Amino acid sequence: MSIKVRLIIMNFLQFFVWGSWLISLGGYMGRELHFEGGQIGAIFATMGIASLVMPGIIGIIADKWFNAERLYGLCHIVGAACLFYASTATGYDQMYWAMLLNLLVYMPTLSLANTVSYNALEQYKCDLIKDFPPIRVWGTIGFICAMWAVDLTGFKNSSAQLYVGAISALLLGVYSFTLPACKPAKTENKSLLSAFGLDALVLFKRKKMAIFFLFSMLLGAALQITNTYGDLFLGSFAGIPEFADSFGVKHSVILLSISQMSETLFILAIPFFLKHFGIKQVMMISMFAWVFRFGLFGLGDPGSGLWMLILSMIVYGMAFDFFNVSGSLFTEMEAHPSIRASAQGLFFMMTNGLGAIIGGYASGAVVDAFSVYAPGGGLISREWTPVWLIFAGYALVIGILFGIVFRYKHTTEKETGKVVE
Repeated sequence: MSIKVRLIIMNFLQFFVWGSWLISLGGYMGRELHFEGGQIGAIFATMGIASLVMPGIIGIIADKWFNAERLYGLCHIVGAACLFYASTATGYDQMYWAMLLNLLVYMPTLSLANTVSYNALEQYKCDLIKDFPPIRVWGTIGFICAMWAVDLTGFKNSSAQLYVGAISALLLGVYSFTLPACKPAKTENKSLLSAFGLDALVLFKRKKMAIFFLFSMLLGAALQITNTYGDLFLGSFAGIPEFADSFGVKHSVILLSISQMSETLFILAIPFFLKHFGIKQVMMISMFAWVFRFGLFGLGDPGSGLWMLILSMIVYGMAFDFFNVSGSLFTEMEAHPSIRASAQGLFFMMTNGLGAIIGGYASGAVVDAFSVYAPGGGLISREWTPVWLIFAGYALVIGILFGIVFRYKHTTEKETGKVVE
């Protein structure tokens, strides 16, 4: 079996594990376990906690003491055990700690997967720029396949989705030990501050960078909201007779998978937008795309309003990818070469770490503000339209403020023949 095929299998399973529960778990916890909105948000906020803490720690271990592919495999085996444990949860506390432990070992594997892939391709004398992207796209395919699998089997409504994730993680963990050895690099010692991206805090001394990282955190709060509540929202239409048998209700996760398909397409469009509009404008396009993402959720329904839900899924690719990619590019351009890796780590921590934590708890509070619960527990009613419109309003305010206070002159290729500041 060629190394490319072996890495395709690894990347496919890497995201299959995540896709098996990320989009459908919120619906399962709300409908079947009767968790409140704040509890669901807090569980998804563990993704931010894990993103803050673990990538740096695991990175140090892989750099200094342990083969990356073995560490990668161990993380997935431990993650499989955590997902098996989560599948037995019936209460909030057990589910919270099970998912926190799972994400503490899963989130570092996102970067470890790249490290293992790069190392293997280099060992086999492959061209990273040419050969890695076609391999990585199989990760997105794996994520979408997992979503379709849990939807078509009906596992989205039960703990079986966590069994799918656990079995996949276990298979990937064992499989990882067959990959080419990725030994610790014999390079200069990396400080603890550098590993966590904290030596890039010096960038906060520059007003432009401080504003950028602040808005990265504020926008990061929005990134996982529809992943957290999207399936729960679509499932709520089952209580309305005219929508109960609609495709959007019965196959809500498949409908939501259009978002991931959209991501793949908009990633390809990013160079065009950067070339013609510049980095700041692409960031603003992302922010206003979030307005449409949330607003269309608030106005759409699985019946005559299905087109609005589908359009929301399509817009998601622009909303999610445009800021992540343009923000990463901006960070790369503005940071000194000696701290670029740390600066990228800081950008990741602000968006997927602090932002995700704030978004998890804040979105849960908003959902609960428009929910009525029985005294002994259990949902009586929930108004989703104002919830989504509040999220849309938040994104709108962020976009307007960013346009006003973030000063960045970016000359496009249309004006000079190349992209420069």
